[in-house]
Amino acid sequence: MRTAVAWLFVPGSRPERFAKAAAAGADVVIVDLEDAVPAADKAAARENLRAAWPIGPNVAVRINARSTEEFDDDVALCREIAPAAVVLPKTESAADVEATAEDTGCAVLGLIESARGFVNLGEICAAPGLARLMFGSIDLALDLGVTADAALDASRSDLVRWSAACGLPAPIDGVTPSINDTEAIDRDSRRAKEWGFGGKLCIHPAQLPIVRRAMRPGDDEIAWARRVVEADEQAGGAAVSLDGAMIDRPVVERARRLLRAAGLGPL
Repeated sequence: MRTAVAWLFVPGSRPERFAKAAAAGADVVIVDLEDAVPAADKAAARENLRAAWPIGPNVAVRINARSTEEFDDDVALCREIAPAAVVLPKTESAADVEATAEDTGCAVLGLIESARGFVNLGEICAAPGLARLMFGSIDLALDLGVTADAALDASRSDLVRWSAACGLPAPIDGVTPSINDTEAIDRDSRRAKEWGFGGKLCIHPAQLPIVRRAMRPGDDEIAWARRVVEADEQAGGAAVSLDGAMIDRPVVERARRLLRAAGLGPL
């Protein structure tokens, strides 16, 4: 999951969609027991998931927040079926992560979607069991009382900075609510890439190819990266100039990261 780019939600209350989601081409499918499921259907959603398991090779489960009455039952189910990871909404403390990881026996994907969660990012990132951060942009906007998306840019920067500082994979950006607005999906995905995110949450299979295309390195980037790596190897690690610019260690490492992101190595 460290290099997963396109993450697809599927409601736990819609078991007829599980197989379709698994075959849609997402890097990771997230069965949602939280926001996508009405309160009256929570227990049924758990039974749907139990009956359909296993769904596929890279399946995570978004459980309900630790503060809810559904949490214990969701945790018990995850310990039973052992998904690839658990998405924890309203992650606001290291204790949230530790308790979830211990009780489920699964890696935790911390969904940061409240002001309290951002204030406590340092302790959250250091919590045992945390695998990666995710951005709950819609809930955060509600919590902060903002309507302009640009007002969340500082929070985007915080997620990327703390992930890098604590050795975590690049965080996963939030959803684009517009299912059919391909321009909005493409724009949001490219912005996520520019801000340093490593993937994006999707709410419909139609969003997957747009996200993957926008967030993967482009042909020009790959060509540049290959030339940088080749120049560095020919120079034997010594400083070298390429296209009138000096190539030093950070430039070479950026090139190698681009190639890894494109699945081309070198590792």
